[in-house]
Formats: sequence, structure tokens, C-alpha cells
Amino acid sequence: MPHTPSPAAVLFDMDGTLVDTEQLWWQAAAELADELHHSLTEADAPEVLGQAIEHTAAHLHRVSGTSLSASELATRLGDSFAGKVAAQTVPRPGALALLASLRDAEVPTALVSASPRRVVDMVLGSIGRDWFAVTLAAEDTPRTKPAPDPYLAAASLLGLDPAVCVAVEDTPTGVASATAAGCAVLAVPSSDVPIPDSARVTLLDSLEHADLALLGKLTAAPGV
Repeated sequence: MPHTPSPAAVLFDMDGTLVDTEQLWWQAAAELADELHHSLTEADAPEVLGQAIEHTAAHLHRVSGTSLSASELATRLGDSFAGKVAAQTVPRPGALALLASLRDAEVPTALVSASPRRVVDMVLGSIGRDWFAVTLAAEDTPRTKPAPDPYLAAASLLGLDPAVCVAVEDTPTGVASATAAGCAVLAVPSSDVPIPDSARVTLLDSLEHADLALLGKLTAAPGV
């Protein structure tokens, strides 16, 4: 069979992709929403899942009509989420095995997160910092996801064209960021929020089914 070359690099989202923190993020948002007399429902999910703290805080400010500022809500939301992450960080199935296979194949990896640096550092302290050549948090680019800035920055720091990199994501917001940057995308949804069909996005139900050959095919595909 013909050999499929490895991708030049693999750029990983963090929350909901590598670690099971998406549920902790939802809990933090739901608890704050309850305090503001607003119950989160599926209608709120696009404004919460995969979004930066400031985005979700602004959403809660709008829907609740609270007298607290969006900035105050963002601080409270960030503190709550950080506390939950510090208490419980669980790798997603297949995540560490995939990182190990990429390290063995000498494929560089980056962590590209919309979470604040303090949360990123907590997770890295749990799963290990040495998996990644580059790590980016929400503060590290002028705009965060769904803007392309984080993935453009990660590829640039690795000295690569985004088109030869594969991004691994779990939400529509993250997928939008990666595709806008020009990356091929492997999407492993962590929630019921649908990810739009796209020729540049490959859906998979678990990282347990991802391997080097599959990732290589994504950047080798025509038009990517």
C-alpha cells in the first residue's frame, strides 16, 4: 500500500478535546447563571461550549439583565472554572496515546486553547507539559476562537504553513477558528452541538480511533 506521509504538525484544542473539562465549564456557567436567575438550556450551548470566558460572560450579562458588569461576571466565571479544573482533570479517551504516537513519530504538536493561561497551566501540570512544542492560551493572541488568530499563531511559532497542519477540535467554534486559519480539521465532538459539514473537516467519535495514518491523510487530501 502507498505510504501516507505524516502531517507537518498537529494542533490540539484543550477543553473537551484532550481533557474532559467541557462539562466543568458548563457547570461553572450553569452555576453562575442560576445565581443570576437564568437557567442554561440547549439554546445557550452555542454561547457557552467552546467559547472564551469573556464571550460567555457577555452572554450571561445580556440574558440575565444583571446589574453586575460583564467584566465582573467573567472574573467570577474564570475563578469557578479554574477551581473545578484544579480539582478534576481527566484526559479524554485516546488523547494521551495519540500524543505518545506523535511524539514517537517526531511530529510536533501545539496546544491551542481559548481558556485563560492559568487554566491551561493547571491542565499541563496534570497531563504533562512536554507533549507540546508550543502552547497558546486566550491571552496570547489579539482575538481568540472563533477567529483564526490562535491557529495562525501556533503554525507561525512552529514555522509552518497552517495548510500542512491538522487541528483537532471538538466544537463548532473551534472548528471555525481552525478552518479559517487554513488547517485541515479532525473534529471529535464533545457535546450534542452539531458541527457543520465541510470538505475540510473529518468527524470522528473518539480519539481512540485516530492515528498517524489518518492525520496524514487529512493534509494529503486534494484541496487541503
